[in-house]
Amino acid sequence: MELDTRLYFVTDSTGFEEEEFLSRVESALKGGVTLLQLREKERTTREYLNLARRVHAISERYGVPLLIDDRVDVALAMDAEGVHLGQSDMPIDIARHLMGDGKIIGATAKTVPQAIEAYSQGADYLGVGAIFPTTTKVKTVLTSVDTLRDICNSVPIPANAIGGLNKDNIGVLRGVPIAGICVVSAIMKAHDPAAAARELREAMSRQGIWKDR
Repeated sequence: MELDTRLYFVTDSTGFEEEEFLSRVESALKGGVTLLQLREKERTTREYLNLARRVHAISERYGVPLLIDDRVDVALAMDAEGVHLGQSDMPIDIARHLMGDGKIIGATAKTVPQAIEAYSQGADYLGVGAIFPTTTKVKTVLTSVDTLRDICNSVPIPANAIGGLNKDNIGVLRGVPIAGICVVSAIMKAHDPAAAARELREAMSRQGIWKDR
């Protein structure tokens, strides 16, 4: 599957029954999400694996790659398209050795040196942020738009902005050479995830962030 990071949806199953969660994921895919990451910080390995298989069955129908957050073992076990790794996760070069060249490996980068290191070790794209404070259950360190711009200009791989982004505040990213945005709550907590995804695409287009391919 082609790597298209323009509208990157990171899931959060907190507070949802499994069937409702899966329904919301499918709705987001219908709305035009281009890349999907399953993020589960609290589940056991077996629980994570079982949910990943169900999500993958949905994402495959829409031709959208599924990335597993943090867990190279889960990604390999259920043959996901790739993995996303943070600064405290498995080093990217080791993950690349285990997963092979055919898989997508993304990395979190908050500084230019981190971005350059991730690229040199074989990352395919970067997630940069948080641009705004977030409500998700992950540690967040705010990243300035100037730093985001510097990171984009320091490496030749796609860099996406992440952290508290929604259709009303993405104007702050106008003119920054990002490849796309990563969102969690803007889609996950929306009344209609499909409509939310479409509205994000439209807002990105108005701001010159969404570029046709």
